[in-house]
Amino acid sequence: MKKAIAAIILGLLITSACSEQNQLSECIEGDCNNGYGTYIWANEDKYVGEYKDGKEHGQGTYTWADGKKYVGEYKDGKEHGQGTYTWTNGKKYIGGWKNGKRHGQGTYTWTNGKKYIGELKDGKLHGQGIFTFSNGDKYVGEFKNSHFHGQGTYTWANEDKHVGGWKNGKLHGQGTKTFANGEKHVGEWKDGELIKQQ
Repeated sequence: MKKAIAAIILGLLITSACSEQNQLSECIEGDCNNGYGTYIWANEDKYVGEYKDGKEHGQGTYTWADGKKYVGEYKDGKEHGQGTYTWTNGKKYIGGWKNGKRHGQGTYTWTNGKKYIGELKDGKLHGQGIFTFSNGDKYVGEFKNSHFHGQGTYTWANEDKHVGGWKNGKLHGQGTKTFANGEKHVGEWKDGELIKQQ
């Protein structure tokens, strides 16, 4: 009997805590079902914008409690269309989104000077793009799953240059590396190493 009473009391306490938690998440202004409104979650995340069927849909701004922020288009509760995402450290992405992931044409800017302009797929650098490093190095070419992959040109800050194939971020396949002093290596690379020189 005591165990049964204890279980009932525990159940009531849990229900009460859940209800209190849910009450802390609420639409504080406007229409958060089909219209324009402001919704604040219990963890202090906040969304201000358009809604459809109770989901973020249309233009809106989502601010996380830790300072991250997204400003742009939504569809069925997910980032979809054009939008800007800013991290707490100042890193920024401006471009396309699809079903909550960065997708299409976009630009990443890091606070240390790195920058990517190009195509993305499912949140990763994928397709044609330009990646500039903080030290002045630059890669122009194909990407796959956020790696240099396919045909591309890498130019070092000291003006050395490699034109050719890449695989998973390393020189791979036929290529030509030209040094600033005029020296040139033409041949085949594998996993970043020159294995056959012509």
